[in-house]
Amino acid sequence: MNTRQIGFSLRHDTKADIRHFIFQLMAILLLAASANAQGAAKDPSTRLREVLPADVAARVIARIADARAHQLPGEALENRALKFAAKGVDPASIERSINEQALRMENARAALVSGRGSKPAGDEIEAGAEAMRKGVDGAAVAALAKNAPRDRSLAVPLFVIGSLTDRGVSADQAMQSVLDRLTARASDADLESLGSEISPRNNSGQGRPDGQSGREFGQSHRPANSGRPANAGPPAGVPGNGGKKANGQGHKPPPKN
Repeated sequence: MNTRQIGFSLRHDTKADIRHFIFQLMAILLLAASANAQGAAKDPSTRLREVLPADVAARVIARIADARAHQLPGEALENRALKFAAKGVDPASIERSINEQALRMENARAALVSGRGSKPAGDEIEAGAEAMRKGVDGAAVAALAKNAPRDRSLAVPLFVIGSLTDRGVSADQAMQSVLDRLTARASDADLESLGSEISPRNNSGQGRPDGQSGREFGQSHRPANSGRPANAGPPAGVPGNGGKKANGQGHKPPPKN
């Protein structure tokens, strides 16, 4: 190869390298722009500031940030606040509900760690908090975590227990029924059918505004061994409040916290 041919080859390779670098740079910039746009569109803090008074929104957002810092599922708290705001619940009641649910999450996480000895998934913490909201105590949550098969997610089982107690079944009976099914390697669908097989002693679950049945939760949380699957609260697209901030007019009664 003569000098002219060598020079042409070098120029050709250099141009090809430059084009390749430019294409890579453009791809990176497009991906970054897309990620930023998606993040802005889905930013719950922005949506909370739109539907809550400024002072309430600031405190709710701070409480959710603190929950995340303690490895609690903050997204569930955001969805809870947005759901209540969309229903026109009084802002003060929303703030109280978020504070109380965050505390239940802390207690549920501690109970799960105590029973299983490992870090629980976000949906398990959320399910444990919901069970506690419906009357199941921390000792029962810890007992379930201790005795259930260790390779099994506790999210759906805990939501089923909460659903049963909400219908009037005692916490002990609900937990034992679910634990028996888990020991027999029942599927989540089998657990969800417990509601139709166990007769409640009363109808204390009537009028529940913000809970989920075990079936509803199970259908949105498969596979069962996922870390943080779909959101246990309402979908990410929870309707806003028509772009209006809650102002205390025409509010519904405070939610069950």
